[in-house]
Amino acid sequence: MTVHDLMRLKEHKLEPAPAHLFEAPRLIADELAQRTERVAAVAALHAEEVDRDGRFPVEAITAAKALGLMGLMAPRSLGGEEVPLSAIADICYALGRACASTAMIYAMHQVKVACVVRHGVGAPWHEAFIRKLISDQLLLASSTTEGAGGGNVRSSEAPIEYDGEAISLERAASVISYGAEADAVVTTARRDSDAAGSDQVLAVFFKRDYSLERTLSWDTLGMRGTCSAGFTLRAKGRVEQLLPTPYETIHAQSMVPAAHILWSSAWAGVAASAVEKARKYLRKAVRGGADLPPSAPYFTRANASLRALRALIATTTDRYEAIQDDPDALMAMDFQSEINLLKVDASELAVQAVMSALRCGGLSSYRNDSDVSIGRHLRDVLSSPIMINNDRILANVATSALLSEVPATVRG
Repeated sequence: MTVHDLMRLKEHKLEPAPAHLFEAPRLIADELAQRTERVAAVAALHAEEVDRDGRFPVEAITAAKALGLMGLMAPRSLGGEEVPLSAIADICYALGRACASTAMIYAMHQVKVACVVRHGVGAPWHEAFIRKLISDQLLLASSTTEGAGGGNVRSSEAPIEYDGEAISLERAASVISYGAEADAVVTTARRDSDAAGSDQVLAVFFKRDYSLERTLSWDTLGMRGTCSAGFTLRAKGRVEQLLPTPYETIHAQSMVPAAHILWSSAWAGVAASAVEKARKYLRKAVRGGADLPPSAPYFTRANASLRALRALIATTTDRYEAIQDDPDALMAMDFQSEINLLKVDASELAVQAVMSALRCGGLSSYRNDSDVSIGRHLRDVLSSPIMINNDRILANVATSALLSEVPATVRG
């Protein structure tokens, strides 16, 4: 942790996490919730500035590092706390209520952690990397989109090049969120120059292993603090830095489930914050005995959308955690359809909830200078249907759905 990071902590009356957090293991759920609340409070304090200036939420991520939130899912044997994905989802939800950019950065980081932890344990280099992740509280970036393929993460253009045990990669990454601020990058690539685009590997590189040349800026409607610019990524390392599991398996068993559960949780947090703003508006409107305004039914709609969204995430997360150690169940067509549709349904419900909250508050919520403003929430949540476009997911799911029978009963 740098001197600059420590100065940031003192500004917010935060102390670095005690050493026992990285040596001793699991903290009870209440303690994890308290740590999360402290990070969320820092995130909320800077959310407007992060959005306005389109800057990385350095204060919130520094606080998350100080409180030991970066490597929670790692096994105790490697210094982690073995926190389940459902608990990480709760953290994403809490951060989403405070600052959407912070929540999405944390979610994307944890997706990479989930992949490395699940598929790297047992490989010496990756176990050492996980220990480093925990001891130094590293922030991991993801590079899975590339060139003309855009959001098709199951196809890579750039191959891994080999020189004995040394490897290199040059990749035209259309997006690397918070790439300039990350401590390491986890990237897909073609297995070698002769491999098909779908024959991919997942590689892990420390910041010292790669350089980034910016090719695209990030001036967007919302999620401005994710700093998701485009880069040419040039990396060098060793063969052992490739995860031993084929990316096809990592994608189905870890990448997609973790991404869709954690992204959805972050969006749900944004929606929850918007619903709370609508609730605040109504309470102010009826103060002193006045009647509910005509827009009050939109609060009911917003609340209903949020309830449905939270239930959907909880049900799908429970399903994933119940089968996460069963590769056949994870690869089954019905689960793959379910986990893909979670992203589609969650993103649409989140937008519905925020839009209804906006209509509840009317002009007060539309204003940027109001204490019940939902402008930032709306701009942020509108990213959700186009982050790995819903149309692409629906088209992919439709093919497999043709092979499935329509259920004959409600629970079928």
